[in-house]
Amino acid sequence: MRILQRVRPLDRYVLSEFMKVFLNMALGFPVLVIIIDVVDHLEKYLNRHLTWKQIALSYVYWIPDSMFLVLPVAVLFATVFSIGGFTRHSEITAAKASGMSFHRVVAPIFVAAAGVMLLALGLGELVPVTNAKREELLEEHKYQPGQNRFNFAYAAQEGRVYKIGNLVIERHTIDQLEIERKGVSEDYPTVLIAAQVAQWDSLSGTWMLKFGTMHVVPDSAHDMAVSFDSLRDHRFTEAPVDLTALPRSPDEMRFGELKRYIYSLERSGANVNEMKVELSLKIAIPVTCLIIALFGAPLATSTQRGGTALGFGISLATTLIFLMMIQVTKAIGQGGIVPPYLAAWLPSLLFGSAGAVLLARVRT
Repeated sequence: MRILQRVRPLDRYVLSEFMKVFLNMALGFPVLVIIIDVVDHLEKYLNRHLTWKQIALSYVYWIPDSMFLVLPVAVLFATVFSIGGFTRHSEITAAKASGMSFHRVVAPIFVAAAGVMLLALGLGELVPVTNAKREELLEEHKYQPGQNRFNFAYAAQEGRVYKIGNLVIERHTIDQLEIERKGVSEDYPTVLIAAQVAQWDSLSGTWMLKFGTMHVVPDSAHDMAVSFDSLRDHRFTEAPVDLTALPRSPDEMRFGELKRYIYSLERSGANVNEMKVELSLKIAIPVTCLIIALFGAPLATSTQRGGTALGFGISLATTLIFLMMIQVTKAIGQGGIVPPYLAAWLPSLLFGSAGAVLLARVRT
């Protein structure tokens, strides 16, 4: 108990110094981005006759997106500046003199970084939802030009994916339609529907499918097929103009949605390497919050002489290198030089390995 009483105040002190910098970065950057965006787009939003409430609420929904990518950077800056401060003021030396190792002193920072990692994972799943709400408030769909589209896939709700050969807006028809819903069990089987033609019914708000086949696949050993002359799909409620919207990008889909979308496109023979990289990044970027702390902690001990300027330089240089590595690994993953899932993890693996080596060499 005496040891815990002696350690706990130090843990609280280390954690408080880390959180001061982290919160300034994690909250300050979104505020700065929002201010810049308001200046650039306020006139456009007012011309759309949006209310001030709509505009303000849209920026509230934008906060998770603006925070997500900055979290690893905020962890890095907080780690370097807090540990750098401890080093410059000889607090690390004093802790060592009292019998505590460097690793034990900075342990609260690693625990906090793990907590930020979990926060980032949650934000990654929340961002597609809040961004969709934001676009709805800003009425973005009203200002997207309608057009006919050919040979594309549309990711809908409930894991449904529509593969459309030809969408004709004027006639409200689709030629060569495939619908896939991935199942998970016999009670919720995979459903595949292929129809030559689909006609939009504006009264019911659904599509009428004609001349096709529906497959129900409860498991890999069974496939029940039913041919039909006409079939009304009450789940297919996206109007023709909704389908003309640009294909959803990976950052507009949650992890499970993107995974199902990739699977569907892969079945159709499309190149999905880039999307596989993006899928892995949804996990790799949050994990980087912890890895970057392991990397930044030993580097921060070198800021004793350089002070704040050196700490800022180390943090900025590390951030730029990490961002460039992400872009490079995206390219090599998309090109198939390395497996796409591995490509997304290469920056984290390299920084994690370097951090482990540096951490092992720190005098404890």
